[in-house]
Amino acid sequence: MDEEYDVIVLGTGLKECILSGLLSVDGLKVLHMDKNDYYGGESSSLNLIQLWKRFRGEDHPPEPLGASREYNVDMIPKFMMANGTLVRVLIHANVTKYLNFKAVDGSFVYNKGKIHKVPATDVEALKSPLMGLFEKRRARKFFLFVQDFVESDPKTHHGMDLNTTTARQLISKYELEDDTVDFIGHALALQFSDDYLDKPALNFVKRMKLYAESLARFQSGSPYIYPMYGLGELPQAFARLSAVYGGTYMLNKPDCKVEFDENGAAIGVTSEGETAKCKKVVCDPSYLPEKVEKVGKVARAVIIMSHPIPDTHESHSAQVIIPQKQLGRKSDMYLFCCSYFHNVAPKGKYIAFVLTEAETDNPEAELKPGVDILGPVDEIFYETYDRYQPTNDCDADHCYISMSYDPSTHFESTVEDVLAMYNKITGKVIDLSVDLSAASAGEQ
Repeated sequence: MDEEYDVIVLGTGLKECILSGLLSVDGLKVLHMDKNDYYGGESSSLNLIQLWKRFRGEDHPPEPLGASREYNVDMIPKFMMANGTLVRVLIHANVTKYLNFKAVDGSFVYNKGKIHKVPATDVEALKSPLMGLFEKRRARKFFLFVQDFVESDPKTHHGMDLNTTTARQLISKYELEDDTVDFIGHALALQFSDDYLDKPALNFVKRMKLYAESLARFQSGSPYIYPMYGLGELPQAFARLSAVYGGTYMLNKPDCKVEFDENGAAIGVTSEGETAKCKKVVCDPSYLPEKVEKVGKVARAVIIMSHPIPDTHESHSAQVIIPQKQLGRKSDMYLFCCSYFHNVAPKGKYIAFVLTEAETDNPEAELKPGVDILGPVDEIFYETYDRYQPTNDCDADHCYISMSYDPSTHFESTVEDVLAMYNKITGKVIDLSVDLSAASAGEQ
């Protein structure tokens, strides 16, 4: 281990693995270490026995649940937007050859006690029971504006500058009702809160376009795709990529301690009495707790059940977003469901998650509205985890720390953090203008 590296990466969470792969492809000498004896860190994928150990403290799950090895339960469950940034990164890094994707069946929104398909185009808006007749016409006009909008073509801007016009001002031009704004903002543009309304509308419109274009991509009921066997495949795909380019991986390295020089800059990592020297350290918050601050807490329920989420048209995989206003909360609640169709559970079994930004210390009570939507469950586990963000000056200490994972059930915010970190580490911006056909999703 007594060698010098350009970068030492600590932790094999998804963010760290993506960065490790990208930096290796760039020709940097990378050493990747993890204190655990498995890949994935916070974003690991557990079989049934591992799940039981984690939540029940013993390793004898009930036999009717089926074989342990047939379960791949992702601890940070997130779908990928078919045309989204993560898919572009996967193609750019050429790791799609290690992965098989399948389209996700359904994307839904909860409104006034019922689950509805998220309408994403002018045609779907006219059919949606979410709106009355006149509101459908107004929404159709708005959807057409979004569909036709091209950032480089002012003729499609209808006299507005979306860098200065706020989302609220844009929406008010179309006189849309609050409930419509609610599902457009949270289930289509995938915003976490209503803060976006007072920010420039360009990002809001781009996010709506991404949703619609991703939806059109595979002609399934949602804009999302998901790897067969779950997200545990992703860190391993990037680990393979890194190894191909000469990166070194070491699991089960306890007490990884970052070493600093007299100016406070990282110069290496020590584990088991050996020190590897480096110029930069990349890690998750657990490796440098003194350089991060707590910014929130996620409450989650992990559920095993024997049926799809009710009212989702028998979807074997689905996302349901419950906008904050529907529950009188400050943050949205997310329902995630996947099944044996993506090889994450035995035949006839479904894995569901209910997640939200915790606003109390009682996850059971807080997640109840989401859990109630699921109907009968076989097993349910509750937990919370703290969210951290870095407070350090990475230019001074050469430590690049990722943010903890948020409760959303899609990857857009996660990969934004990765790209920002990559830019800070290398000074470069990744060219993500890739041929999207390189990532295909198999038929259901």
